[in-house]
Amino acid sequence: MYAPLPEADYLAIQSWLTERGIQEVECMVPDMNGVIRGKVLPAQKFLKSIKSGSLRIASSILVVTVTGDYPEDTSVAPYSDPDVVLVPDCRTLRLMPGSRIPTAMVITDTYDNDGDPIGISPRQVLKKVLKLYADKGWRPIVAPELEFFLTSVNTDPDLPLQPPIGRSGRAETASEPYGMEAINEYEDIIEQIYDYAEKAGLDIDTMIHEAGAAQLEINFNHGDPLEQADQALLFKRIVRQVALQHNVYATFMAKPMENQPGSAMHIHQSVVSVDSGRNLFSTPNGRDSALFKSHVAGLQRLLPQVAPLFAPNVNSFRRMRPQFDAPINVQWGVDNRSCGLRVPISDPQNRRIENRLPGADANPYLSIAASLVCGYIGMVERMQPRAQVEGSAYRMARTLPRNLYEALDRFSHAKLVRKYLGEDFFEAFYAIKYSELDAYQAVISSWEREHLLLKV
Repeated sequence: MYAPLPEADYLAIQSWLTERGIQEVECMVPDMNGVIRGKVLPAQKFLKSIKSGSLRIASSILVVTVTGDYPEDTSVAPYSDPDVVLVPDCRTLRLMPGSRIPTAMVITDTYDNDGDPIGISPRQVLKKVLKLYADKGWRPIVAPELEFFLTSVNTDPDLPLQPPIGRSGRAETASEPYGMEAINEYEDIIEQIYDYAEKAGLDIDTMIHEAGAAQLEINFNHGDPLEQADQALLFKRIVRQVALQHNVYATFMAKPMENQPGSAMHIHQSVVSVDSGRNLFSTPNGRDSALFKSHVAGLQRLLPQVAPLFAPNVNSFRRMRPQFDAPINVQWGVDNRSCGLRVPISDPQNRRIENRLPGADANPYLSIAASLVCGYIGMVERMQPRAQVEGSAYRMARTLPRNLYEALDRFSHAKLVRKYLGEDFFEAFYAIKYSELDAYQAVISSWEREHLLLKV
């Protein structure tokens, strides 16, 4: 038995491909790190495969590490490596801009042979969280803000990254937050990103120049969390491809360059009533609701326990330093960017909290799932937040982990969140991250050679 694609979805996909003369289809599966894996098929073979349920892929792609290896734990990465069935989500079917021949891309969900979804799949983890809200009659709404750097081509990983040459023939050397002349340096790249995003049907909003040299930020419009995670995933791919066409790199590393800010993926989130559409974070007279305060309290208490879900790499923790406008704790305050949790100025219907903790390197499905499940637990447990901070939150104690070792240790003891996201997922994610940490520890850095080689 396989996971069948509903006939209506199959016909919709078939019609969409035929109308656009699509010749190839890229079937995408986001792994634990948010890396896109999958298969490319001729359009007719794709249709035949999804009709028969024969579109399959090795289950191990869900547990591959960022280095391309697998955890040693055979309960996580079994040697038998059975196939999973790929079922396309027809809502994610889009044109792949810039392809040599008419090509479509579609995000697929993974199922076992009994037709059950694979619980450790990042997309399924987010779906599980959204069902928690739906069962309460709640609908979460999110809007990511995604930062990234453009850099010169760098083929030697031992050499530091450098900002690229702009239209003026010069590279940026100083901070240019919101600089209009600075963003015009990369106008050709930005215009092509917008063009490709429009062709791919991505609902993006404003792009600005961030504080770093050749650092840009894109804002997504508020919407359904699963759709927003899908769009963030596809946007990253488009940006990288456009950058390469202009002979530069685009990187979503959390901290790609020394003495430059890091790149974040801030998540604006709110909750509305399914029945009325009213924002549940605000009372009728415009004050913060009890549900809003409990949501914030859940973020404060639980996010530090699940940091690897929004800061998944060794490099992620290099970003969380106060001198570069990144959070070190989960204090909250109104329009206060020194806080990990910021309440933007808004009218009651747009009341929301901005989670400023996630890095741009995080898997968008898992970082959004983590943020929403922590807020959900706060709401159902009626947690109470700490008092809001006025002034700098950097004067307050650090409550976020300082490195991936500490983060994984806390993650292994996050019993309350584990209950909601699933034991299998927690075990698989921990094994992957610990394996990556082991690989990192085997590397001797240039800093060690510089300062220890002939001195100690």
